[in-house]
Amino acid sequence: MRSFFALLGAALLSAPAHAQAPVKRLPYPQTKKVDTVTTYFGTKVADPYRWLENDQAPDTKGWVQEQNKVTQHYLAQIPYRDAIRKRLETLWNYEKYGAPYKEGKYTYFSKNTGLQSQSVLYRQVGKGTPEVFLDPNKFSKDGTTSLAGLSFTKDGSLAAYSISEGGSDWRKVIVMKTADKSLVGDTLKNVKFSGTAWRGNDGFYYSSYDKPTTGSQLAGKTQIHRLMYHKLGTPQSADQLIFGGEKTPRRYVGAYLTEDERFLVISARNTTTGNELYLQDLSKPGSPIVQVVDNEKSTVGVLDNVGSKLYIQTNLNAPNNRVVTVDAANPQPANWKDLIPEGKNVLNATTGGGKIFANYLKDATALIEQYDMNGKKERSIALPSVGSAGGFGTKKEEKETYYTFTSYTYPPTIFKYDIATGKSTVWKKAGVQFDPSKFESKQVFYTSKDGTKVPMIITHKKGLALNGKNPTLLYAYGGFNSSVTPSFSTSNIVLLENGGIYAVANLRGGGEYGEKWHNAGTKMQKQNVFDDFIAAGEYLVKNNYTSKDYLAMAGGSNGGLLVGAVMAQRPDLFKVAFPAVGVMDMLRYNQFTAGAGWAYDYGTAQDSKEMFEYLYKYSPYHALKPANYPATMVTTADHDDRVVPAHSFKFASKLQETQQGPAPVLIRVETKAGHGAGRSTAQVISEQTDKWAFMFQNMNVLPYQNN
Repeated sequence: MRSFFALLGAALLSAPAHAQAPVKRLPYPQTKKVDTVTTYFGTKVADPYRWLENDQAPDTKGWVQEQNKVTQHYLAQIPYRDAIRKRLETLWNYEKYGAPYKEGKYTYFSKNTGLQSQSVLYRQVGKGTPEVFLDPNKFSKDGTTSLAGLSFTKDGSLAAYSISEGGSDWRKVIVMKTADKSLVGDTLKNVKFSGTAWRGNDGFYYSSYDKPTTGSQLAGKTQIHRLMYHKLGTPQSADQLIFGGEKTPRRYVGAYLTEDERFLVISARNTTTGNELYLQDLSKPGSPIVQVVDNEKSTVGVLDNVGSKLYIQTNLNAPNNRVVTVDAANPQPANWKDLIPEGKNVLNATTGGGKIFANYLKDATALIEQYDMNGKKERSIALPSVGSAGGFGTKKEEKETYYTFTSYTYPPTIFKYDIATGKSTVWKKAGVQFDPSKFESKQVFYTSKDGTKVPMIITHKKGLALNGKNPTLLYAYGGFNSSVTPSFSTSNIVLLENGGIYAVANLRGGGEYGEKWHNAGTKMQKQNVFDDFIAAGEYLVKNNYTSKDYLAMAGGSNGGLLVGAVMAQRPDLFKVAFPAVGVMDMLRYNQFTAGAGWAYDYGTAQDSKEMFEYLYKYSPYHALKPANYPATMVTTADHDDRVVPAHSFKFASKLQETQQGPAPVLIRVETKAGHGAGRSTAQVISEQTDKWAFMFQNMNVLPYQNN
């Protein structure tokens, strides 16, 4: 390895950072190829790196170690990497709060003093002195065990909190008495994709799978979800099966209770889109579980109830969502009555203080309206500017609630909202070192390949010269009905204050314009998503925001797939690429963990010959051919059991094999981390440091010249 490191150091340091150094293709660690072939509808598909799917095998672990050595040594040679790290640590070092909420006599809120690994949960009575309730920083020595969920009994006397170790989706659930923080009963284990829903003070509902007993516990398929009831004081082995399991197999089963605890609401589904809905009246002993919606063609959930009157949000016959009411005695769709009809903007409703808060998406930004429980509009809620607003939900008896407002240039600010008067007052303002008056965001609409208009928000310093030389990061997601709305990023300050541009495109496949927009980027329409992203990059170049030598792209999870696919289709358009925790093998994604649940968006290679051929054509791992690819840093984590790291391992190996140009192809594997949630502050800062250092290095941009 010594000769390799010497060569690498010379490649990076043989010329000033602002000038292009002539570099040779990096001598990557040797990755073995195995003759593995699968036949799909008569087509033989080679999969030479399939051995990397076994994340527990010694040779896979050895491969990861060698790749990380290469990556870290490359990054260590970048002269301004430490300056970026120090700047990020300074920027991150401010108090961060979560919006308060009331449980029993206490008001709870989260707080991070600045660089703590995990935020701490505090509580106080009235205006009394806050005290620590839960400190996740004490869960583990290295800060990689996080608080992953928390629920209280109605009287606030008991709390069930879940923890994630190393970022895994597998959770443990711990119960405590809130008065003295003493633990109650045994810790529940092997809980996954689940909340905890209390029924009185006797016990709670939760969901889980059988944990794989053979092979990798992280990568093993999780197919049959079970809704269980845990009675306090009894062992987990005695928990009662409520729904799911072998008799009614569903891939995802979740449950919650209405606020008055009268109704148990059960959602069941096999994919990530649409759900069946079931209801049980807990006020009547022995009451059966009643089917409300018997298919997964729509998304439906109970918002609230007043006695037997149910308030339901659904996109059934309403792609942009609507709120309906129905009597619980006959809750099927035939009896639904519109309360807030579908409008031109996408609706997401919450309730609190005896009101309904309608959070509309208008071109991917927030528009909030308040309604009474009879569907009468009371007011539009004034927001500070164009951006995102989240929160508003609270208990029926509360007179005030809280919401958080943010945008690309507006650091997250928590507002207290008086429900009766509609007045908002600042509760906590972010203390980050950022002056919004020096920056601007504007929304543009560009034309995709098929003529579709797609929105994009572009953020940069005011007065920035559009000369085609601005380092630009284009981000998008484009899937699973998920909307990307404006949000502030502390990390992005590094880009913006160095004359860079941050652009976010709202691609088809997302939920920004409802279910029609979502469906336009699924299955045999998935290419629309890639076309939308490519068109966004071309718009930025055409309008002189940047040029191909200064344009980077980034996306995570489904967005990692996006980056990988676009790299294969348009390697010439981008200088740098950041595919993070991506779904890279579209022929085998459904063989791992809960991947089969993504079939609504993707389809599977087993569906039909046509679906196989479509997937095979754009699958990032398979679509790579010898070409001059952008400088690429693939990122994943060893505990990612959502999108298993094998996707990234295989893609990076294939990319290193097919890279014909001098640009580096690196893979950065985080340890004791998962798909993203729960990472320690140190882990986040470290990854962001490496991202900006890698991007600036490969664009030949010298940041912080005066530092």
